[in-house]
Amino acid sequence: MSWFAPPETTLADLIRLHGRWRGDREALIVGDRRLSWRELERDTARVANGLEALGLAAGDRIVLLMENSLEMALTLFGILRRGCVAVPLNVSVNDAAVGAMVEDARARAIFASGGHCLRIDALRAANPTVAAARRIAAGAAPPGWTGFDDWHRAQSERLATVVHPEQECNVIYSSGTTGVPKGILHTQRCRMSWAADLAQVLRYRSDCVTLCSLGLFSNITWVAVLCTLYVGGTLVVMRSFRPAAALDLIERERITHGTVVPLQIERLLSDPTVAGRDLASLDTFMCCGSPLALEAKRAFPERFGCRLIELYGLTEGVCTILAPEDFERKTGSVGKPFLGTDLKIIGDDDREVPDGATGEIVGHGPLLMAGYLDRDAASAESTWTDDRGRRWLRTGDLGRLDEDGFLYVVDRKKDMILSGGQNIYPADIEAVMRTHPDVADVAVIGARSATWGETPVAIVVAAPGAATNAGALREWTNARVGKQQRLAEVLFRGSLPRNPNGKVLKRDLREELGGRIY
Repeated sequence: MSWFAPPETTLADLIRLHGRWRGDREALIVGDRRLSWRELERDTARVANGLEALGLAAGDRIVLLMENSLEMALTLFGILRRGCVAVPLNVSVNDAAVGAMVEDARARAIFASGGHCLRIDALRAANPTVAAARRIAAGAAPPGWTGFDDWHRAQSERLATVVHPEQECNVIYSSGTTGVPKGILHTQRCRMSWAADLAQVLRYRSDCVTLCSLGLFSNITWVAVLCTLYVGGTLVVMRSFRPAAALDLIERERITHGTVVPLQIERLLSDPTVAGRDLASLDTFMCCGSPLALEAKRAFPERFGCRLIELYGLTEGVCTILAPEDFERKTGSVGKPFLGTDLKIIGDDDREVPDGATGEIVGHGPLLMAGYLDRDAASAESTWTDDRGRRWLRTGDLGRLDEDGFLYVVDRKKDMILSGGQNIYPADIEAVMRTHPDVADVAVIGARSATWGETPVAIVVAAPGAATNAGALREWTNARVGKQQRLAEVLFRGSLPRNPNGKVLKRDLREELGGRIY
């Protein structure tokens, strides 16, 4: 028997402990509203008690359809402290998707802000779970809604709820790049592993000031939040990202850390005022969500004077990092797994392939999700079992390992084109086309072919002032790629459809092609 071993610490415990021992330190900044850890502990206790007053118990799922705000941050932390399950939704998805995710999560309450309250009201007639859910509005409360401010002020500051490591913590829905979103379920224990492990490898420290420049529904933002919560630093939440505003915050708040996606890196680099900025406070930024262009990967650390860590990962829990010390010699890779995590490359026969060969990336470690919410078949489909009986996550991504163990992501498995029995990786063709001066952006997709089954087609966003035409660009590309990789057509588009993390929605592009056969 162990007399003194404490129970495992949870995220809820961290908020309570920081409130007691780091009470005067700033915890949260949103616009001109600032909270210390003592105030954050108090205000999230009120949220947790308010949830109890609404009849919500541990394990109940609560949807948030909110713009970034102080109220959203307090609600997220308060849900964790009550032992309920946070289900933050991407505010940019359409109403039908919102209704489907609320129903899928069987949410018992919905927090919404501004016009999103009206979106929820419009869904009530066709969605019984939406209709039955408690509704709390940040800002002006429509009829039938409880106003956040009055509800919050009415609650006690003292909280006695105990949260256990095995309880569900959050459900984050997949980005929807490959069909209907799936709910990715994490436990409190798993999220604590995210906080502890990533805080170390992303170089967080107790005096960090972290910029959160993406929506609080994004798992990329959750990385920043969890790491900062773990070390007791300060979170600076942007209501929406604009490069000039982000640079203002870096200077004014002395930002040290942050999480960004490649599009944000590119916009920060191109801001005309960046040269005159005081960026001396910056320590480490993490970039993930989609592939980062090699030029940006090299330029950002030099221009901003800080370390850049590229993270390849999935919300489901597989992660690698390319550390700053490896940037020069392994620029094109996404690094290695870390801290007790492992990965392998497996072939179509589910056997491990030798170094240098391309196959599906599978991962194993403490960050893995509990599974897809109420989708046992999908969870089973995403599982690979090794000869020791251990479960690994199939990422759906194709990659290869070099002789030093560094991972190179080749493409999405579902985006691979099978042409005449040959595997074609769109990313290889895209890399060639991006070197053309008239190409600002490009996505290569597979189209139906009467001869080969599938054939590559390029969707191109032309650079400003571009002089080339589709036929000339197709010929230029086909002269520089392999015979099987040659394009059947080049199509121009004003922009490429992307999700909030910057991933191109190739499914949408394929749908636009319709039944076209080459």
